[in-house]
Amino acid sequence: MTIRVLLVDDQPLLRTGFRMILDAEPDLHVVGEAGDGADGVRQARALRPDVVVMDIRMPVLDGIAATRELLTADPEIRVLVLTTFHLDEYVVAALRAGASGFLLKDAPADELARAIRVIAAGDAVVAPSVTRRLLDRFAQLPADLPSPSAPQLALLTERETDVLRLVARALSNTEIAAKLVVTEATVKTHVHHLLTKLDLRDRVQLAVYAYDTGLVHPQQ
Repeated sequence: MTIRVLLVDDQPLLRTGFRMILDAEPDLHVVGEAGDGADGVRQARALRPDVVVMDIRMPVLDGIAATRELLTADPEIRVLVLTTFHLDEYVVAALRAGASGFLLKDAPADELARAIRVIAAGDAVVAPSVTRRLLDRFAQLPADLPSPSAPQLALLTERETDVLRLVARALSNTEIAAKLVVTEATVKTHVHHLLTKLDLRDRVQLAVYAYDTGLVHPQQ
């Protein structure tokens, strides 16, 4: 199956480079480009891509607002945010807006292609080099959206709550399995139950939920 990709970035040279990288992959196809968030929203509605690769700082409509508008209209679209180290606050806001993950703009070409495949398959991608530092900032930043209702936590079993805390600390399934002394398959089952019970889409949203409800705090 070919994954349809829309590139949204205000730098034409970067868009050209991303297009060359992605079109060289047999299962990826760039269906369009946009130079600002507003045009990105329009093209996404017309072209119906599987994944939107979204810059954050753009004219007319920034990547955060564009992500929120896109996902409000079509929750099935996946958004991969591109960022740099000094834009952590914007990345947090984009994840809260519903983005499925983020990568650094200087990530290797194969990492960009892999991230698009992972997101298209319904999972989430967060650049490992900045994950823990980003997650530790959630509670220090104002939420763009109302916090989820804490009573939802009562739906979780004790073990599911343990898994949620560890997901929020950016541990992988393998690391969680080792810490809880269970199999990786068991962890995957718990993560699936968490997503279902909390009506969330991926691990990134689980992490945001854990911080926004106060289940996990910075430097905990």
